[in-house]
Amino acid sequence: MALTNQTLVTEFVLQGFSETPQLWIFLFSTFLFLYVTALTGNILIVMVISLDSGLHTAMYFFLANLAILDIGCTSTVLPKLLENFIVEKKSISYDGCMTQLYFLTCLLGTELLLFTAMAYDRYVAICHPLHYTTMMSRMVCMFLVSSVWAIGALSSLLHTGLMLRLTFCGPNEIEHFLCEIPSLLLLSCSSTCVNNIMIVIADVYFGVTNFVLTVVSYGFIISNILKIRTTEGKKKAFSTCSSHLLVVSMYYTTIIYTYIFPGSGSSTDNGKVVALLYTTVGPTLNPLIYTLRNKDFKTALKKMFPFIH
Repeated sequence: MALTNQTLVTEFVLQGFSETPQLWIFLFSTFLFLYVTALTGNILIVMVISLDSGLHTAMYFFLANLAILDIGCTSTVLPKLLENFIVEKKSISYDGCMTQLYFLTCLLGTELLLFTAMAYDRYVAICHPLHYTTMMSRMVCMFLVSSVWAIGALSSLLHTGLMLRLTFCGPNEIEHFLCEIPSLLLLSCSSTCVNNIMIVIADVYFGVTNFVLTVVSYGFIISNILKIRTTEGKKKAFSTCSSHLLVVSMYYTTIIYTYIFPGSGSSTDNGKVVALLYTTVGPTLNPLIYTLRNKDFKTALKKMFPFIH
């Protein structure tokens, strides 16, 4: 019976990022620019790290995986958002919505886990430099990255599976520009109790636990850096983890500001801003943050493209 009712909703209507037609051309141009920039920057990171043997280390291996995740995040959401700026009917099919939900949930969850793995890598590099090659060997890195991707994929599969069992038989307008779990649960005609329980468990594991592990890692890192006697030594040590610390700080600050201190905006508007930061702004800025001050990467980039100065 559930399957029969579920087919009553064959598509969802997306609210869009703005209901003001005068802004659509400007927003379309802006998001297209950000999408192309994000794709170019992250693809470049993957190419350079893959082709330059000097960058085949744990830190760059994690960075390449982050770039792949960022490519996935932008490509999961932005093409549909851009399409909805130029078509009259801003809709997405039921299957398309569930597919977007799965990949977005998978990629965002995996990214949180990867941030924790990257924090551990910097902890080992700063606090246990003599044992770094052993503690962060090729096998360890492969295990960490494989685990991160597997957990993200399985968690998303569970959430999407729970979403598929719900009945959608009434309103089909999503108050968002993408398909996400909270917005879809509001449209369900059946009980969402199990879904809500799993959301809380996922929030605790992916959000709270990983945040605590990252904070603890950087607590040890900062404590160790402060023990270095020379100013030059402190700068060198901090430079190896400053980029990652900046990205993680931006990521978690956004979550805390939006969900704990929502300010005067509505929850719907806050949700759109957060989604925009996750799927567009973050993936666009990450390549710049990680590579602008990285001498090794810039050297490898110049080898590949000699005309760059």
